[in-house]
Amino acid sequence: MTEEVKKVVLAYSGGLDTSIIINWLKETYGCEVVAFIADVGQGDEVKPIKKKAIKSGAVKAVVKDLREEFARDFVFPMLRASAVYEGTYLLGTAIARPLIAKAHMEVVADTGADAVSHGATGKGNDQVRFELAYYAIDPHISVIAPWRIWDLKGRKDLLQYAKKHGIDVTASRKKPYSIDRNLFHISFEGGSIEDLEKEPPAATYVMSVPPEKAPNRATFIDIDFVAGDPVAIDGKKLTPGKLIEKLNDIGGRNAIGRADCVESRITGMKSRGIYETPGGTILHVGRRAIESIAMDREVMDLRDSLISRYAKLVYYGYWYAPEREALQKLVDEATRCVTGTVRLKLYKGNIIIISRKSDSSLYHPDFVTFEEDTVYDQRDAGGFIKINALRLKLKAMMEQKRR
Repeated sequence: MTEEVKKVVLAYSGGLDTSIIINWLKETYGCEVVAFIADVGQGDEVKPIKKKAIKSGAVKAVVKDLREEFARDFVFPMLRASAVYEGTYLLGTAIARPLIAKAHMEVVADTGADAVSHGATGKGNDQVRFELAYYAIDPHISVIAPWRIWDLKGRKDLLQYAKKHGIDVTASRKKPYSIDRNLFHISFEGGSIEDLEKEPPAATYVMSVPPEKAPNRATFIDIDFVAGDPVAIDGKKLTPGKLIEKLNDIGGRNAIGRADCVESRITGMKSRGIYETPGGTILHVGRRAIESIAMDREVMDLRDSLISRYAKLVYYGYWYAPEREALQKLVDEATRCVTGTVRLKLYKGNIIIISRKSDSSLYHPDFVTFEEDTVYDQRDAGGFIKINALRLKLKAMMEQKRR
């Protein structure tokens, strides 16, 4: 390696890849390694990860609690955009990456490091997401991506490397899953999951019960929204992070939020991912219910026409790009009116809308009633139809001429 590096900050997860990378960086560059651990809601695994990083050879391990910032400044703005990638994926992994990268760069500045490193593979999405964010924050930062330069070819090689160097890892050849968990979701990739003809092992799912084991009685919940963001469950106000945690618990018990996706990666190949997003799925359905009564038709149509573009920007790693920021302003303006309460019925994997109400509601029974009313003259519809049919009539006339 020709690049001189004295100190590297590694985005450390405690998994197979990053556990090996600490030792590999020290061997390859002769540098110090600072492990950065982003707490975005992994749960009880954060504390053991810090100890493991030091045991694996890091000179220092820095933990940042990012849970509330994650929910407030990343998940909620994305939910306001109604973003869903390729119709099924609620972007739980993708939306955490720009925040992790931002906090990563803060640790670089605090420690005076020369470079950053991550454990994302050369085939995956995260290398793109992390590095686009790094460069958006510091265009001159040096990035070390071991998977793109070392001679280890796959999980088998990594397990052998770990055994050779006495590195404690939790993955095995029988269960070499890639697992990503945060406050919003959990994902599984790799191993037997790659076989599209097989159902994922039951043990894959950890946040939700299968529908067969969900309660036989429905659960009813009320969610309050203000300007597109959820603020309370059953009348109790909660912080963004606590609200998502609460809905994850409620949704998981009712088998909500499972998704089996075959998605198009940034690099072009398709991959299968198993996702659990109980709280996010509930919020997505609930907010759309309030939008249906409070948002103007054409404004909603405009926002919805941009869902695919917004979702791609998140998935492809362009959170800090000017086009995402511009889209966010439109989204936020469009959802200012989305204030109200929705009641939902959760039952064995289903989310059923029971009621919705909003002071901003554009729904008026007096206008849509089939009974006699004083606000709508049905004879006006004839002229409306004729005007809208004019171009169709002209097209038909031209076709008749050509016959």
